[in-house]
Amino acid sequence: MPRTLTTLLSELIDYAGLFPPAKLDMGRAVETFNRCRMSEHAAALARFICPVSRLEEFTKFAAPLMPGTFATSGYREHADASPPWRLSVLIDGDLAQNLDAIDAFNHHHSAETNGRAFIDALEMKVTDPNQIDEALDEIPEDIRPFFEFPVSADCRGFVAALAGNQAAAKIRTGGVTAAAFPTPSEIAAFLVACARADVPFKATAGLHHPFRSSHRLTYEKDSPSCLMHGFLNVFIAAAMIRAKGLDLERAEALIADEDHASFKFGDDFVSWKGHGLELAPLAKVRETFALSFGSCSFDEPIEDLAKLKLL
Repeated sequence: MPRTLTTLLSELIDYAGLFPPAKLDMGRAVETFNRCRMSEHAAALARFICPVSRLEEFTKFAAPLMPGTFATSGYREHADASPPWRLSVLIDGDLAQNLDAIDAFNHHHSAETNGRAFIDALEMKVTDPNQIDEALDEIPEDIRPFFEFPVSADCRGFVAALAGNQAAAKIRTGGVTAAAFPTPSEIAAFLVACARADVPFKATAGLHHPFRSSHRLTYEKDSPSCLMHGFLNVFIAAAMIRAKGLDLERAEALIADEDHASFKFGDDFVSWKGHGLELAPLAKVRETFALSFGSCSFDEPIEDLAKLKLL
């Protein structure tokens, strides 16, 4: 696999199996996450996404699978020294109470015998930029907050509220209805605003496929289809906007491009229609700006890349 593609995929996918259209029960979701952690393409996996209200349920099902030290025969112990599981949690109640639950979770799972895991990111929806300032006053510095806000109108006020803070933006790039998908223009405007304000971002929903293409909205046989955004379109656009100053018009065209032959991947560069980006700035963008996307499936994006012979 070309090094630029390896860089693009590194810790790119936050696993959100609890959410539609997969909507797995907790047991199956944590088992799938654990399987993906041990798979050939585990380097592409980042965090497990869980609502704060379901953290106790998560602990119940996930603790036996987590790294740690466990008694195996009364007096002998088995140690698993692999890295702890990382979580990003969705704020789904009173923020102060949710933060208490996060702190309790992190304390509990700092002990080897409880299974090692930690929450280092949270995600919450806001409808007014002032809500961002209020939330940042409460959120501890060791947890990165991602704020999701509407992008159907000018989003620069929300992005400005995030600038200069240890916080990030979140864009919803799809859902289970066609109306949930923002336009290429709206995504491009969001990315340009974030790049200019030096605000990192993550995406969520609708990015199961590498390139923009039409797919069923859900896994039901009678599900309608919709033109969905490609995660490589979005993240390459973000990288070129951030590192090369790609303008809004070209960024929109890149995001809307349905021809995967327009994209070239090498060890030292990635390009789209003559616009190139070298490996080093690409790596920096992935580390500091274009962070990840949430997907209810880890297998589907990986399988699509394999079908395209990109893996």
